[in-house]
Amino acid sequence: MANALEGTVALVTGASSGIGEATARALAAAGASVAISARRLDRLEQLGGEIADAGGTALPIESDVTDPEQAIAAVGRTAEELGRLDIVVNNAGQMLLGPIEGAPTEEWERMIDINLRGLIRTTHAAVPHLLAAADSERNCADLVNISSVAGRLARSGSAVYNLTKHGVGAFSESFRQEFARRRVRSCIVEPGAVATELTDHIRDGVREEVRDRLSGMKHLEAEDIADAIVYAVSRPSHVCINEILIRPTEQVG
Repeated sequence: MANALEGTVALVTGASSGIGEATARALAAAGASVAISARRLDRLEQLGGEIADAGGTALPIESDVTDPEQAIAAVGRTAEELGRLDIVVNNAGQMLLGPIEGAPTEEWERMIDINLRGLIRTTHAAVPHLLAAADSERNCADLVNISSVAGRLARSGSAVYNLTKHGVGAFSESFRQEFARRRVRSCIVEPGAVATELTDHIRDGVREEVRDRLSGMKHLEAEDIADAIVYAVSRPSHVCINEILIRPTEQVG
């Protein structure tokens, strides 16, 4: 799909590692100019340099989606400095699992702030730019929200993470219905187990249990998810891939 996205501009949140980093590389390889946002500027600058060395264009933006001003500013900088905004990939997220009983509720607040509030703030700020892009020669624009299998299946020990990811699904479908006639496409991507640092942030005791449950199988790589995202946003303008559920072959739940 080389050059399938030539002339487009994408914003990827949570781009300093994992799925976000892989998606930024894949979009750039397909011809998009890519704004890469996250809190870790050093990683973004390294990624941006590597994309540039490969012949692409990347704009590193230090941004924390839990800060409303920073989330909105990242969208504004993307459109201003790269000239437009065709694709938004809301990838920033956190998975802090554990029982409800005795849970540190600051973990719940953190997930709600990143997984939901950050996503809807970024989306709201991007809407005017996406609508403008949909009226250009490409004749469409794209919102991609990264959810999880946890957005479909509730599991004990995952209550608030489930809550946030089910919310992402509901928001994405409502967005799709609202903007379908205006050619801003909505795609929700729901990965299963992926080999990223996502489990690193789970508290001690719970982390080991989660990793043990997901052991003994070949996990997806971040590049597998990035490939699915590029496929979705590079379809002809009359085609909207609404939802992609992607698990490792051996994952049961």
